[in-house]
Amino acid sequence: MYLGLLAALFLGLHNLCKKHAVRENAVLPVLLGTLCSGFALLLPFYIGSVYFPESTKELGFYITEIPWNVHGFIIIKAAIMATSWILAYEALKHLPITIVTPIRSAGPFFTFIGALLIYQEQPNSLQWLGFFVIIFSVILYSKIGKREGIIFKRNKWILAIVIATFLGASSGLYDKFLVQSLVLNPQTLQFWFCWYTILILLTILLITWFPKAEKRKTFTFRWSIIAVGVLLQTADYFYFKALQDPEALIMLLSAIKRSQFIIAVVLGGILFKEKNKRKKLVPLTGILIGVFLILYS
Repeated sequence: MYLGLLAALFLGLHNLCKKHAVRENAVLPVLLGTLCSGFALLLPFYIGSVYFPESTKELGFYITEIPWNVHGFIIIKAAIMATSWILAYEALKHLPITIVTPIRSAGPFFTFIGALLIYQEQPNSLQWLGFFVIIFSVILYSKIGKREGIIFKRNKWILAIVIATFLGASSGLYDKFLVQSLVLNPQTLQFWFCWYTILILLTILLITWFPKAEKRKTFTFRWSIIAVGVLLQTADYFYFKALQDPEALIMLLSAIKRSQFIIAVVLGGILFKEKNKRKKLVPLTGILIGVFLILYS
């Protein structure tokens, strides 16, 4: 649970930097830049694992050798998350962070269903109540969003963020399989996942973005692009570390990570001067109550 809360802290800061990075900027190159900065953070551990294995093992960041079939499983995760991120970044560019972030809070609900059906995780009555409070709060956010001219049924970016959330939840369920069933340590999974996701995005950009001069002019490099990559890899490390515990329940970890909304909604609303901040605190409180019920259970 402590590792999950640490992951939530870095994810909240990551969301703020991500909003700054994509604001009035080209989304795909921003996403590629964040992945490259995260990869640069992990690359010394890979080099150390090859040339200085004993020292890297002592540090606890040794990247193990894995068979080709395991690489195939990681490529599947890379494809899922590349699609999720592209949709999420595009939505974040066109919607207020105080609308996008709470919709992402539906992720634990999808994870919850998957945990029931795939891993047979057994929720109790408080956990059931907590998840339904979270979903109700997300619906309440949609009502507030209409006052900002965002009609959820007609806005394609709302659909994009919903699909991104579903894919992200699917990836979360898949993480438990990768970490517990395939026994991948966090840094090994992070390094190869980052590498394959970069290859996927680079292929897309080579076809759709790099050949077009007018599109290249829409990209502006910002310091927040590097910060997003570093913060995401730090959050993922704590999250995968938590998943290594055989008693860890993916649905609880997924819910604990939602506490990142305190940073994203409160600080994000202030920094980006978005509307209806006080009214958004009502459903935010509902989400936090839902998370508390799951933790308390």
